[in-house]
Amino acid sequence: MPLPHPRSGAASAALDRIVERPSGALLAFDFDGTLAPIVPDPRDARALPGVTDELAALSSLVGTVAVITGRPAAAAVEYGGLDRIGGVVVLGHYGRERWEDGEITAPGPLPGIDLVRSELPGLLDRAGAPEGTWIEDKEHAVAVHTRRTPAPDTVLAALRAPLAGLAERAGLVVEPGRMVIELRPPGMDKGAALTALADDRGAAAVLYAGDDLGDLAAFDAVASLRERGVPGLTVCSGSDEVAELAERADLVVDGPEGVAGLLASLRAELRSRA
Repeated sequence: MPLPHPRSGAASAALDRIVERPSGALLAFDFDGTLAPIVPDPRDARALPGVTDELAALSSLVGTVAVITGRPAAAAVEYGGLDRIGGVVVLGHYGRERWEDGEITAPGPLPGIDLVRSELPGLLDRAGAPEGTWIEDKEHAVAVHTRRTPAPDTVLAALRAPLAGLAERAGLVVEPGRMVIELRPPGMDKGAALTALADDRGAAAVLYAGDDLGDLAAFDAVASLRERGVPGLTVCSGSDEVAELAERADLVVDGPEGVAGLLASLRAELRSRA
């Protein structure tokens, strides 16, 4: 399968640079919705069959393979079998945690997380959150999911204001997503995580693939890296739930299956040139 054609000349130049200088390439990916299909309960998410194998194959051909996720790093490693990828860097909690070579480094949780834990159940009761609304405790963040409610988008809209108020009192920020609102520490997002990793590795070119609103910060980081002379390519793992990301992306593929296909094409191209 040939490599796809990105929408812009700058993106095409980035893909060319990755192919021509793979040892300097940083390939970074979101997890849920990008490497793993979206499922009703995030605890059931697993990497699409074959996608981890493709990443493992690419890891020996490019400079750095990374996963940047809002999940705890250890959860992403477990659910994706990411420990099978040689040299992979997993940045969890939007970069607050780093998993590398089986070791996790992270600062301690902020006190505001404890406040959210104690007050969130009562807040949801007062807001009339229906059955199916549930709380995911991520240690460094807390998320409220509505996907299993009868009207997920309506429930999410009703909860935005009270959750924003709680986040403000706790010194946290709100991160919206696909039928989820997350309350997490400020000062770190996928864009900051991607930029720091690109600088740390001296990346000569960057590819970032994501599927949700939280990935827009990483898209912005790719744009900033381009301004600094580092070619970059943004990929949207497309769905019918988040149109904004597809509009911004240099390349849109059909969900995790499309991401796997892109990885296979890139692997084949790199091996043909080895």
